[in-house]
Amino acid sequence: MEFSVKSGSPEKQRSACIVVGVFEPRRLSAIAEQLDEISEGYISNLLRRGDLEGKSGQMLLLHQVPNILSERVLLVGCGKERELDERQYRQIISKTINTLNETGSMEAVCFLSELHVKGRDTYWKVRQAIEATQDCLYSFNSLKTRKEEPRRPLRKIVFNVPTRRELPIGERAINHGLAVSKGIETCKNVANMPPNICNPVYLAEQAKLLENNYEKVTTTIVDEQEMEELGMGSYLAVGRGSANESIMSIIKYSGGSDDLANPIVLVGKGVTFDSGGISLKPSPAMDEMKYDMGGAAGVLGTMHALAELGLPINVIGVLAGCENMPGGNAYRPGDILTTMSGQTVEVLNTDAEGRLVLCDALTYVERFEPEAVIDIATLTGACVIALGKHASGLLSTHNPLAHELMNASDQSGDRAWRLPLWDEYQDQLDSPFADFTNLGGKGAGTITAACFLSRFTKKYHWAHLDIAGTAWRSGGKDKGSTGRPVSMMTQFLLNRSGQEQGE
Repeated sequence: MEFSVKSGSPEKQRSACIVVGVFEPRRLSAIAEQLDEISEGYISNLLRRGDLEGKSGQMLLLHQVPNILSERVLLVGCGKERELDERQYRQIISKTINTLNETGSMEAVCFLSELHVKGRDTYWKVRQAIEATQDCLYSFNSLKTRKEEPRRPLRKIVFNVPTRRELPIGERAINHGLAVSKGIETCKNVANMPPNICNPVYLAEQAKLLENNYEKVTTTIVDEQEMEELGMGSYLAVGRGSANESIMSIIKYSGGSDDLANPIVLVGKGVTFDSGGISLKPSPAMDEMKYDMGGAAGVLGTMHALAELGLPINVIGVLAGCENMPGGNAYRPGDILTTMSGQTVEVLNTDAEGRLVLCDALTYVERFEPEAVIDIATLTGACVIALGKHASGLLSTHNPLAHELMNASDQSGDRAWRLPLWDEYQDQLDSPFADFTNLGGKGAGTITAACFLSRFTKKYHWAHLDIAGTAWRSGGKDKGSTGRPVSMMTQFLLNRSGQEQGE
């Protein structure tokens, strides 16, 4: 897919299709008005006849509009002008791309990027349009023997900006949007892979690919033997019932001018299939537990976007890969595990395994003397109950870091919501036999899981992102990875490296 920006009048565009907006009730946008004038009222006559009301998402494709050089004009309903917000803007871009792709317009000039969206600038509108377009055009069909493709798929789209002065801003937005989209695609591809292909070794191979493709990236592998030597008893216990070896992949991106500068560390939960272990999950939708490595997929995608952007910052991505299976060698409820930190954990439920993997990974990354550590995990069903599929759960022991992440979520549209992490919740982890348990009971499950992790993060600034509700869509033909939180995390790194502005 080819993207570009330009600034010009709609009547001078010679393209397969021009895309312009229409507001409710039958009100032409400024650009549509120009086309109407040139076509001697052709468009406004259609609207008067009731062909298009202008409701958000309505589409009307016109052919051979008088005096217009382009073959087609696509009128896009944008709702009420004063109510056009971020969510609606992304929705109408997505609907537009799907319509263009289905109607054989192989290229288009889109003027929707000139619409006024409350509180958003040209950079945001163009970048969001790129990300929404790539998301619409994504399909995971690499394992299908019969691949359905559009007859004449969309290949090129130009986004118009109001003035020539904004062309550099638009071009930067395209570069950023394409890099983020590459990261999202990597995240989706890895997460959508079936667990008989995507195991911890596969995750390590994907990490090695980044090293092969980008100069600033190096990848190292920590296998089970090294984990034994390091005393990572908690991490190792989770993978014991599986025939697949547990492997932790360390991706180091050195973009900062000072190689010794303290890195940002991203740690992703990479349970490539979670059966629940001895505490076996119910069978309905268990196939979706291949997505329990969504955190690792998100970290891998973010590292890909980061390498593509070439940001001046040092970042380490950790993919904590393993598989949680029942078996004769599997760990059990009642076991007491010794973590890498030396703290002991009583296992109450083997399906609360993500925190047992992450806690040792969080201790391991102390050696990097990190500026900040953010772990990303499909950690708790409780987060789905609390926030649904719209927002990831954010918990942190460091307010400035939490505020940075919330700001990045707002800028990117990849939403998160902060939950409390008060000391009062810690008591729910008390154990009569070990330092604490791996389960805090029914109440506040997302918070007590974060409380557990917080006990391993005393030596650095830390935040936790629970993406159990946002990492994938369940059921039906739309089932699949969402690519979240790559957009949010890349925005966080753009901000940290001072590259966030569109100017």
